[in-house]
Amino acid sequence: MPAKKATKKPPLKTLTKKTSAKPSTRGAFAKERVDAILKGLDEAYPDAVCALHHRSPWELLVATILSAQCTDVRVNMVTPELFRRFPTPQAMAKASLPELEELIRTTGFFRNKARSIQGAAKKIAAEFGEEVPQTLAELITIPGAARKTANVVLGVCFSKAEGVVVDTHVFRISRRLELAKGDTAEKVEQELMSVLPRDRWISFSHQIIQHGRKVCVARNPKCRECNLEPLCRSKDKTWSS
Repeated sequence: MPAKKATKKPPLKTLTKKTSAKPSTRGAFAKERVDAILKGLDEAYPDAVCALHHRSPWELLVATILSAQCTDVRVNMVTPELFRRFPTPQAMAKASLPELEELIRTTGFFRNKARSIQGAAKKIAAEFGEEVPQTLAELITIPGAARKTANVVLGVCFSKAEGVVVDTHVFRISRRLELAKGDTAEKVEQELMSVLPRDRWISFSHQIIQHGRKVCVARNPKCRECNLEPLCRSKDKTWSS
């Protein structure tokens, strides 16, 4: 009987897995850059604090509400007399709106602000025993206290880092330094919370606000004086003295 002819089996297909030649270092570079920015801010503004004058969480809450679309300098000129007349939430809750409006007129949008601070006073007096609450969830239920205001009070008065304060300076400079690219304060805050160490959320805002007022001003930033300039890739740098 003739031997069976051997059949040649087709070669097995081998599966290859694509791998990159080098592990990505993008995250490491990003962290290095963030660390360098934070180090530069520490060197330039080691003692940065909230510029709004206050003696209690209640006073800071009111001052922060008044600071919307207004300078801290102007608010600090208004609040001493305001708190002399109405030192507690209970007292402010009973004030007449026309009197409140007159006292805060120079801060701008005084009618809306008067309603907000009186609404805040009534809620704190009625629901929180005249004590400013210490949680974000409770604070944002108070009239006039959105996330930014709540973050200011929690960070400054209670050392609680529940978020990052994003005012006009923080919004503008965070985007300029490419720490964030969101087109709203809320988006920028979320981005900053993802790239900054939590123990820097409070100090970062104070430092950036000072930087925005002194050096990285909106028009004609003083790039020659900026110790963060080597880390900044902005296209509109100015070098005038």
